[in-house]
Amino acid sequence: MVRDEAVIGCMGVLVIGTRGADGPGEVLVRLRGGTEAFLAWSDDPLPEGAPVLVIDSRGPREVDVIDWADPLDG
Repeated sequence: MVRDEAVIGCMGVLVIGTRGADGPGEVLVRLRGGTEAFLAWSDDPLPEGAPVLVIDSRGPREVDVIDWADPLDG
């Protein structure tokens, strides 16, 4: 497995909600001067449109995400 370290710490938006342990969703992440799609896994289900933070890479096109609320977005 080749991890994609560049995506860790990036924010994204779910275009397909995650289902927790039942399966991944899909996230769009702004990365490397463009937008890239990844399979997104989370511990708990997250809805489509949710802002997320990438916390780990499972391989070239799979990431672990958590729900994210930007602390500077007031």
